[in-house]
Amino acid sequence: MSMPETWRLIPHLCTHGAMQMAIDRYFLTRHALGTHPPVLRFYSWSPVALSLGYHQRSYPATWHGLTWQGQPIDLVRRPTGGRAVLHQGDLTYAVVASGFATNRMESYQQICEFLIQGLATIGIELHYGSAGRGYIHNPNCFGTATAADLVMADGSKLIGSAQARKGKAILQHGSIRLTPDRTLFATVFGETDLFLPQLSPQQQNIHQLMDALMQAASDCFGVTFTIQPLTPDEFQEIQEMIDCLEDVNPIPWTSSDRSTLQPESIDEFDSR
Repeated sequence: MSMPETWRLIPHLCTHGAMQMAIDRYFLTRHALGTHPPVLRFYSWSPVALSLGYHQRSYPATWHGLTWQGQPIDLVRRPTGGRAVLHQGDLTYAVVASGFATNRMESYQQICEFLIQGLATIGIELHYGSAGRGYIHNPNCFGTATAADLVMADGSKLIGSAQARKGKAILQHGSIRLTPDRTLFATVFGETDLFLPQLSPQQQNIHQLMDALMQAASDCFGVTFTIQPLTPDEFQEIQEMIDCLEDVNPIPWTSSDRSTLQPESIDEFDSR
């Protein structure tokens, strides 16, 4: 009987958006090179941030001057596709791994299974959304729920995810909305008829949520975890990425970025 594969579990990290996106890209690159095992991690954003999809070129100019509770709202670009995500009151997950289906939707659903199973253990039943192609005109990722999004029984969208690939390596990360502020979301996206998920205080507890998802990931992927925080050397390498790369900011990508990264937005699956 073969031993289960060992993945690295990085403890919850709360830091600014440019660092979070650089970390995700760093581990995707290392895993694609075969120098690092698969990774599961959970993180939060401080300060609050708006993350733009890799291909998202059109967004309101006012997004550059947004504030929340006296702090500027970060504006960063993800290495994955899709539309803008407001990271306030959410928990983000990231999986960096290989060995999943080559078809985008199939691999997405394979990875999402741990989200569905994990959240079911704390009383949250999820299914896929059903929005049509019109969603591409909405700059807000959570403004619609496509067949690739995870929604609750009442139809409210709880999780939006997207992918990027380097060779056979996949980065899939996504935002789990726990305690979104209705006023802030209305201010950012100009929507007053927001359909936000309603969770109990217990379901909003990120420690319980992470425990449930870690166990579900172990069961779904047949793996064990080694808990290891980022090392000082890794932090230094990632900081150097932030200092020298343009791709953590909401500005155009360079041709060299495009040649090595293959962003695949599940949100955009049927429109590309």
